[in-house]
Amino acid sequence: MKLLGIDDGPFHFGDKTTIVIGTIMRANGYLECVLKRDIQVDGSDATDIIIEMIVHTRHIKQLQVVLLDGASFGGFNIINIEKVFQETKLPVLTITRDPPNFKDIKKALQSHFSDWDMRYNLLKKGDLYPVKTKHNPIYLKCVGLGLEKAKEIITLSTIQGVIPEPIRVAHLIASGICRGESYGKS
Repeated sequence: MKLLGIDDGPFHFGDKTTIVIGTIMRANGYLECVLKRDIQVDGSDATDIIIEMIVHTRHIKQLQVVLLDGASFGGFNIINIEKVFQETKLPVLTITRDPPNFKDIKKALQSHFSDWDMRYNLLKKGDLYPVKTKHNPIYLKCVGLGLEKAKEIITLSTIQGVIPEPIRVAHLIASGICRGESYGKS
């Protein structure tokens, strides 16, 4: 099974862009490919950039699932996971360590974006499932496959800790590129 894990790089508010790193890995953790793109911080291009990343990789025919570190990259550049699924025909999972605080998110969006309601509704869309792990629960949304299959993929691709290896490695690469050395939790 080949999985694509995607995470954004760290950025400072005021930055115009940040990177998005994709890692194509086998479920056992074998790294096959690294992809890189740029997105706008707080922009609206993350969905299209991720779709472009997927459809233009030479590994497209072997990919089985896309794993995203959350549903928002580069601040509030919200990813439309249903559109990613429709355009790529690949199931999409978003995975986060903590449940989102929608009250605080709504406040932040309202104070910074004229299209706050569209961004907010996109983030709220779909069911958020808590998934037990060996350590702490994680939270996921899935499009294109059922919850039980999503849990199976998470279990197969998590080597250590709670985050699937493709996302963990994408996080390490992205933070290493942006900061000169990787650090932090994915």
